Amino acid sequence: MFSQLSAFRTVTTVLVLVVSALPAFAGEKIWDNELHRFLKDDDFKYEEFMTEEEAVKTILPKSHRIHKELIRLTPDKKELIEQRIGWKFPEESFELYIGETGDKIDGYAMIHNTIGKYKHMTYMVGVDSKGACTDVELLVFRDARGSEVGKKRFNAQYDGRTVSDPIRINKDIINISGATMSVRSMSAGVKRVLVLVDEFYLKPAGLGSDTVTSRKSEKGIFTSIFGD
Repeated sequence: MFSQLSAFRTVTTVLVLVVSALPAFAGEKIWDNELHRFLKDDDFKYEEFMTEEEAVKTILPKSHRIHKELIRLTPDKKELIEQRIGWKFPEESFELYIGETGDKIDGYAMIHNTIGKYKHMTYMVGVDSKGACTDVELLVFRDARGSEVGKKRFNAQYDGRTVSDPIRINKDIINISGATMSVRSMSAGVKRVLVLVDEFYLKPAGLGSDTVTSRKSEKGIFTSIFGD
């Protein structure tokens, strides 16, 4: 227990240091090791792939009703989310779309902003009613490079991922050469969305990861006693 807590503190400390070391961009020169020069303003892209409204319709195409809710994190809940994903974050609230048909929830869609190599990108993550990722759509890219994470052949790798699945670069998610920071950023964001939906919507409905794990454990016990 103490070793796990120590490891968590080490990881989060490193991430906090990395974030605090990011350049302020206010007239500050930024050296790029790959280009071997200081970056210019025109090195940074501003690419709009789709609007928020278009992303919601893409992720929840069959829902008869779609409404937005605001998730507010108490200090305790924020700490729990951070422990589950393994890193700290500054946000204390998130906006979430919920798609419904009749009395049935079709799925969820959440806007996320996470830092790439130098600047943040905006994307939306879709999650179905059972907690599996259904789609990732890049809305706006602002960095010098790495916009390939918006291509379907890349982000389709997140489809079907749940909170129980690892999302590791070069193991579970194939990296993109020259876009490693964008890939890491999006992977971390997808993981956070999955955990947020699990904590705030699936667990209260008895469909969360703790319930699924419990059922699998019970099934294993019964199988060992009674056979298949």
